[in-house]
Amino acid sequence: MHGTFARRTLITATALGLALAAAPATAHAQSTPGTNAPVRVTLTVQGPDGILFKGKIRTRGHDVTTATGGTHTCDGTNGGANPSAVPTPTAALDDAAHRRHFTWDGAWYASFDDYSVDTIKNVSGGASAYWNISVNGTPTPVGGCQFKLHAGDTVAFTWTAF
Repeated sequence: MHGTFARRTLITATALGLALAAAPATAHAQSTPGTNAPVRVTLTVQGPDGILFKGKIRTRGHDVTTATGGTHTCDGTNGGANPSAVPTPTAALDDAAHRRHFTWDGAWYASFDDYSVDTIKNVSGGASAYWNISVNGTPTPVGGCQFKLHAGDTVAFTWTAF
């Protein structure tokens, strides 16, 4: 069991590291400061067997708490990605989970200043998959607590096999 958990943690950390290393942390920063005004986005969670959640969510960047990762800021200032707090994909997932009464969990990686999303609605990435984050059909070049959302964005967390 420890071998599977260790392998899953290593794979998740590697996938998150590759995603975060693929672009500089400021890749999505704007030249003018953002605002943390709430925005309404469409959030979809696609599991291996179909849609786990789909709906419109009003969100803003905020502190997020997971069972595995603890409580940390998730407002776009993570890793210096944005000069001020902004709405983010992981904050949107967290808001949806609280408002629609489902669970999600993720480990916190201090070196990335971000969460890896490991489980949504009891569906785990495990050793063979991970939760991919995309906005408007494009995978995010930075972590889910670093990417700035805009009103009307379409956010997807998709279970993706390796």
